[in-house]
Amino acid sequence: MKAFEQALRWAAGAEKLGMAVLRAGLVTVLVWIGGLKAFPYEADGIVPFVANSPAMSFFYSAPTPEYRAHVNKEGELIEANRRWHEANGTYRFSWGLGAVIVLLGLLVAAHPWKPVLGFIGGFLVAGMSVVTLSFLVTTPESWVPALGDAHTGFPYLSARGRLVIKDAIMLGAALVVMAHSARAALAQRAHSG
Repeated sequence: MKAFEQALRWAAGAEKLGMAVLRAGLVTVLVWIGGLKAFPYEADGIVPFVANSPAMSFFYSAPTPEYRAHVNKEGELIEANRRWHEANGTYRFSWGLGAVIVLLGLLVAAHPWKPVLGFIGGFLVAGMSVVTLSFLVTTPESWVPALGDAHTGFPYLSARGRLVIKDAIMLGAALVVMAHSARAALAQRAHSG
């Protein structure tokens, strides 16, 4: 019982370590995923989300349903589809989105030097996560197609849906690092002023 109490005391004091790991994990995910947006396979993968989103579909040239005929599945390369995506603006948009996501990661990472930048980064990542979670509503490919039995359709997430739902965790992490950075920025202002 004493060992368990010691473990509880250690865990109660691990908040600072947890915050550091949470921030480092958030930065790693943002920079890595943002960097991958520069590669065609990643850009191809986000097309259904962007094309079906009322907030983003205008970034593409082709009408929304057209992308379904030009899907390059992960690990597959059909040059005609790649050319279609180039004309559609798929890769141009993905590069821009990737640059923004990397920038958000760098803002979150700036916390030790400029907590106000960490606050801004956390706030913007929270907003990005809400937009990403909206894809569960706007993207039909987020759900296993309803095939008429009890094991398809809502609430069964497809691979795309499982990719999106993780942003619920990203949203929570962004809010925690945002609040932590805001407290540090306020303390820094109080100390300097």
